[in-house]
Amino acid sequence: MTQRIDIMNILLRSKQSVFTFKEVNLLAGGEVSPALLRRRVSYYVQKDQLHPLRRGIYAKDKKYDKFELANRIYTPSYISFETVLGRAGVTFQSYGQIFIASYLTRELKIEDQIYSYRKIKDDVLARTQPPTGIEHKGTYSIATPERAFLDVVYLSKDYHFDNLSALNWEKVFELLPIFGNAEMEKRVKAYYEQFKNS
Repeated sequence: MTQRIDIMNILLRSKQSVFTFKEVNLLAGGEVSPALLRRRVSYYVQKDQLHPLRRGIYAKDKKYDKFELANRIYTPSYISFETVLGRAGVTFQSYGQIFIASYLTRELKIEDQIYSYRKIKDDVLARTQPPTGIEHKGTYSIATPERAFLDVVYLSKDYHFDNLSALNWEKVFELLPIFGNAEMEKRVKAYYEQFKNS
């Protein structure tokens, strides 16, 4: 029984609000067999001590961080596109879903939230050498407005941005070589001209 309480205490002390089964196992020190740990996790779920979100993914409670969940479902991934651009004032249209850059394209609904994953090529997605334009906010990763802008331009040939002055253009051009795409470079330069002439 002591070990059961210890595992829950470890989870409750963690900064994370969302855990995969693998992370629960690591936090438990890998001392409990996966079969026993699964039974214990099921027990916590039955007792409302853990909130199940998706097969193999759990939250401490119903007030979990949705950005954190978005990163946990598919890894590697980071919050980007309209989610970031809307918050930065680059686009004005409000979207209910959370947009995420990942290695696949998929849309999921978990509870009342839609998670829209868009595929970015592997060498761009997994880049670790700075500059990346991706910030690590403790429990999740999120694009800067400049990186989110480039992600959108990378996937969309003709996109309407409402407020290009909200971007730091020096950072945009610093991040542009990451994509290694000449056609995209032309589109970014066209948006920059549009911004200068507005």
